[in-house]
Amino acid sequence: MGRIDIILTSRIEGGLDPFVHDDLRVAFHVWEGAGPLPLLDGQAWAFVDWLLPDLSGLELCRRLRCDAQTEHAHVTMILEEDDLEDRRRALRAGADDYILGPIDRQTVLDRVLAAQHIENDPALRSLELGDLTMDLAALQARWKGKPLTLMPNEFRLLRFFMEKPGQVFSRTQLIAALGKQAQPIDERTVDAWVSRLRRALREAGAGYPLRTVRSLGYVLDRP
Repeated sequence: MGRIDIILTSRIEGGLDPFVHDDLRVAFHVWEGAGPLPLLDGQAWAFVDWLLPDLSGLELCRRLRCDAQTEHAHVTMILEEDDLEDRRRALRAGADDYILGPIDRQTVLDRVLAAQHIENDPALRSLELGDLTMDLAALQARWKGKPLTLMPNEFRLLRFFMEKPGQVFSRTQLIAALGKQAQPIDERTVDAWVSRLRRALREAGAGYPLRTVRSLGYVLDRP
């Protein structure tokens, strides 16, 4: 049976009972940053409140990214207001996306299960572009068999580029590809995602296949 572990920084309406559907079990955990993380046996997701009793959600997000259990977790920041600067700060702290609170059990499950459905589609389990390969089920990309160290945003960006090699994408299109449908994220944030993805490719020995097209955007060159 597959398993997803959801970390919440506060209790939510609807309760924390496990959710079981077919061969998938979803477990909920409440963790405010004090003490060790709960035991996580499956794919980790975290929904982090903007404000917490003893620290900020931004700081807790950074802690999640520094812990081996959760460094590759999907982190959603729960904002108190729909503020552009708050969204930018959340992404810079390591969040993958954001949502306006308050949230409830169904909201959390809808987000997680929608992503799980995509990853479990048999037609979308792997990608290959020359020596660059991607295992979508394992959330792992490799260059000539060597793993790339990628955060969730960079992983999804690479997937988008690999699905459409040789095509130039603007920053606005890349934001849409990551599911950021609210007010546009500033271009510096998009550039930071691309820069981290380039560094991971270079460190794995792939060179510089991700190219900037002046005034237009970015393109992943075909091998």
